[in-house]
Amino acid sequence: MIPRSLGAVLSPIGRFALWIVLLLAMLATGLVQWQQGAHIQTDILAMLPHLQQDKLTETALNKVEQQLANQVYIAINANNDSQAISAAKQLMISLEQQTQQPFTAIRSGADDHLQDLAKVYFEHRFGLLTPEQAHAIETGHWRQLLNAAQSQLYSAFGFANSQLLSNDPLLMFPANLLALSPNSALRSQQGVLLTDTVDGVAAIVMAKGRDSAFSPTAQQQQMQALESAFSQINQHYPEVSFLKAGALFHAIAATESAKQEISRIGLISMLGIILLVWLAFRSMMPLFAALLTLTSGVVFAFVATLSFFGELHLLTLVFGTSLIGVAIDYSFHFYCEKQAHPNDNASDTLKRIFPALTLALVTSVSAFVAIGFTPFPGMQQVAVFCAAGLMGAYLTLLLVFPLLGNYGLKPTRGLTLAQGYLTVLQRTFIPSRLWQKVAIAALLIGLTAILFLGLSQADTDDDIRQLQQSPAAITSEENQLRQLLSGGTDNQFILVSGHNEQALLQTLEQLVPVLDKAVADGELSQAISLSRFMPSIARQRHDYQLQQQLYQQHLDEIITEMGLNDSIKTSLLAQLDQATTQWLTPKRVLAQANDDLHALWLGAISTTDNTEQYGAIVLLGGIHSLVSLEQRLTDQNWSLGQVRLIDKVGGISALMGKYRQLTLQLLVWVFVLASLLFSIKYGIKLALAIVAVPALSVLLTLACLGLVGSSISLFHALALILVLGIGIDYSLFFAEAKHTSRGVMMAIFMSACSTLLAFGLLALSQTNAIHFFGLTLLFGISFAFLLAPFISFITRKTL
Repeated sequence: MIPRSLGAVLSPIGRFALWIVLLLAMLATGLVQWQQGAHIQTDILAMLPHLQQDKLTETALNKVEQQLANQVYIAINANNDSQAISAAKQLMISLEQQTQQPFTAIRSGADDHLQDLAKVYFEHRFGLLTPEQAHAIETGHWRQLLNAAQSQLYSAFGFANSQLLSNDPLLMFPANLLALSPNSALRSQQGVLLTDTVDGVAAIVMAKGRDSAFSPTAQQQQMQALESAFSQINQHYPEVSFLKAGALFHAIAATESAKQEISRIGLISMLGIILLVWLAFRSMMPLFAALLTLTSGVVFAFVATLSFFGELHLLTLVFGTSLIGVAIDYSFHFYCEKQAHPNDNASDTLKRIFPALTLALVTSVSAFVAIGFTPFPGMQQVAVFCAAGLMGAYLTLLLVFPLLGNYGLKPTRGLTLAQGYLTVLQRTFIPSRLWQKVAIAALLIGLTAILFLGLSQADTDDDIRQLQQSPAAITSEENQLRQLLSGGTDNQFILVSGHNEQALLQTLEQLVPVLDKAVADGELSQAISLSRFMPSIARQRHDYQLQQQLYQQHLDEIITEMGLNDSIKTSLLAQLDQATTQWLTPKRVLAQANDDLHALWLGAISTTDNTEQYGAIVLLGGIHSLVSLEQRLTDQNWSLGQVRLIDKVGGISALMGKYRQLTLQLLVWVFVLASLLFSIKYGIKLALAIVAVPALSVLLTLACLGLVGSSISLFHALALILVLGIGIDYSLFFAEAKHTSRGVMMAIFMSACSTLLAFGLLALSQTNAIHFFGLTLLFGISFAFLLAPFISFITRKTL
């Protein structure tokens, strides 16, 4: 046995010295890791699984995330246009002049590229028509265009001037330019984007955070910059109010919530453990040893996690502050066993509990290792953090307790109460009277009913949006701002691809009427596509032929009706003839385009089979029926390319569902394997009883979750793995205790109390993932504690 071999080589002082060396080595390793860049990770997205995607889809996802990430939207509500414009300009100046410059790309409705882009389009005007213009010419109703031009000519707000009329006598180009910005609810004035509201007008300002919105330092800098700018504006315009939206505000809420929960859970758990140890032993030494065990486990956990991942997720700390509390169970078992056998020295006590302790460590670490096989980086960290913490606590017990634990304990009522509890159980559940048998039968029927009703009502929900729910105030403010922006854009988007550039552009054009019908049917509010900005050559050639036909047949009539000079005819026809081969290309548009257009164009992407695919993104806003939209796209025949709805949230949620199923299947196989392995040591009957405790605990937990309406997710399944590991621990200690189980009963009571205290607090977390995890363990550990003592009935009958 390990303690016996250690005792033969090292004295208690020697073991303690070895533990000091190990602890110092771990601390030194952790310090080196921190100096080399290890850090605390606060990005909630870092917890998500990594989807395996093709190169084009992966590129598209990265582009969309880069476009939306760290973006902040501010709406300035004012009484009139003048006030809104002045406040918006002041806000942009204030953000640009911040010393630390936390924001970049600060802008409003002004587009510095629009004028240059308009020149490019004007050069290719003979190949550009709006769908309405093309239809009018095709159907012979060209006079509608003439009437519209005449209205523009005589309107005080028209675009007409002599130079434009000589090059575009029907004034069709201004309509093309207006078609590029179809959102009539938004308007630009003096370089500021404005939209009318119920109480006045709102100016929209956008800025991109220089650093990640999930960085605590960046959060502080960006919020200070915004609050300072808001304060300056309110000094000049007290009646102005602000609406904010963006990942920054959700990230701040998540960070603050996690920090508060870490402090609250850690503090209350620690106070609870201190009170529990004091009441059980009425001595400071067990309390000191318990805290030393816990501290050592935390050090091992921190260093191991930083060594494996180079970072520690903030949610790992939330989970870990509670899960590492399992490590303190080792000291509970030591001191409870020592109190039950006061004449034994520390080494004898360790020898007595070593087999069960080692098996318990192996099962608990195995449970955490199973969690480590999930696709969640955050949960993988939890697995390493807690497994390393348990091993650190185990080594502390073996190396430190022979020296610190070698003294007598004051007698307390703990052992007496534990024995009394076991006696009551034995008298109750080993019945000698009829009424006891009836009561037991009623209890069994009640448990069966709970299992049946609860499991029949259990359902599943794998939506990753359960990971974090922002406060209602932030969500409400964001929804108000989205309405001002006519829906904004969602995380889902359409990926369009083709084997060459023109095939891609034609597929984008084929998609337009499909999305227009989806908008008309209420499936979404808007779609932002490059088809308006980059017409295919086929479409340009078609529009050119229509204009060529129109001007060749009706130019004289147009000149007369518009009151123009005949001298423009020769020049106009020469320009028309020259435009025969001058087609507008994506390269030409992108040379003058802004970042928003660049973000939608993927261009040529090399695939795994060494071919090229051309891709573009269509952003969607205000999606009301994702299923209907996806079905609409699937039903279409895309002859020249491919059109796919990309839903990363849905993809990750589906992956979570897959791993939830695998985790639950893993539980079943672990039960089977544990039964086979334990039967070698304990025999089939006792092995099945040991496994029955966590198995029944899992089933009863699922039933209770069904009864309280908590849908089963991957986080519930992961918690059930720990119910398995901890439940087997409880069973093993009772199986090893044989005839003398009062010390085990007291230790498991203390263990369950400390674990329930920690996980009960987790169940109150505002983060759903943590809440589900804690609620499952709250039920599971309670049932494991209530069922485990029945193992002692079997051991007493067996021996």
